[in-house]
Amino acid sequence: MSLFAMGFLLVILQPSTGQFPRACANTESLLTKECCPPWDGDGSPCGELSRRGSCQNILLSQAPLGPQFPFSGVDDREDWPSVFYNRTCKCEGNFMGFNCGECKFGFSGLNCTERRLRTRRNIFQLTTSEKDKFLAYLNLAKNTPSQDYVIATGTYTQMNNGSNPMFTNINVYDVFVWMHYYASRDTLLGGSNVWRDIDFAHEAPGFLPWHRVFLLMWEREIQKITGDENFTIPYWDWRDAEDCVVCTDEYMGGRHPTNPNLLSPASFFSSWQVICTRSEEYNSQQALCNATSEGPILRNPGNNDKSRTPRLPSSAEVEFCLSLTQYESGPMDKMANYSFRNTLEG
Repeated sequence: MSLFAMGFLLVILQPSTGQFPRACANTESLLTKECCPPWDGDGSPCGELSRRGSCQNILLSQAPLGPQFPFSGVDDREDWPSVFYNRTCKCEGNFMGFNCGECKFGFSGLNCTERRLRTRRNIFQLTTSEKDKFLAYLNLAKNTPSQDYVIATGTYTQMNNGSNPMFTNINVYDVFVWMHYYASRDTLLGGSNVWRDIDFAHEAPGFLPWHRVFLLMWEREIQKITGDENFTIPYWDWRDAEDCVVCTDEYMGGRHPTNPNLLSPASFFSSWQVICTRSEEYNSQQALCNATSEGPILRNPGNNDKSRTPRLPSSAEVEFCLSLTQYESGPMDKMANYSFRNTLEG
């Protein structure tokens, strides 16, 4: 698998996961445009001595770009990750990761040959101890610096084409907050100009595979910092729900008694600080979100724009979506009719 665990080709744009291995966030890697870190197991790049992988030129989609993005060579996410690296680890067999040091999702063992089935469960079917453990894991991730990944605080141009690396540390939870922001942020065109009608993770065929990998990677990072290889993300089945039943202090945090936009002080989520929420500020500064804390979590369930989202989907609407047999249809964006992907996005 390639550096960022993405093998999906889009007709419109190549998807961008937007993560940077710490081992490659340096001048040498950026100037040589090579990210083939050694695997600790044998000390060789990509674990080549153990036949885990080898350093290879990246493969890019040759599909033409769609009309939704009338630019070329202005966005670091185009043909990801070629702007930063054009040689990365290509892993063999069931190995994966930026240095081929991990097992593909669904496999485990010394040589990644053991099939491992994990089942995600309804959050309301967890026992009290299981639910408390899940919340504790989230809090741990929010307070544990990522050992493997850093984030970019500048574009490749702002990094002087690699000679001036601009990266910073981030906690494990916020790696994924930043990654989601980075993949869907506006394109900076210079001066005060931005292109807003762009998204490398949504409103295109890559929506489902991108988020599938996103969640699998998020689970993997939680498993690594907790040592709990059986951890899976619980889900909330919101079909036909009339309100946010997970928005209680027992689960994801209830409403503040005097300020409906804040979380209840009884929830430990009330102490969390958010990042990457000020897109217009970043645009005006032609800057990237640098993961600086931007205040407490703001949430007011039920106070959404009813003209856009009047309610949560019903069971019948979910069944209709699942009945659609065509994954995608032209023009492969938010205007696609009877597209399973576009209907699923809402």
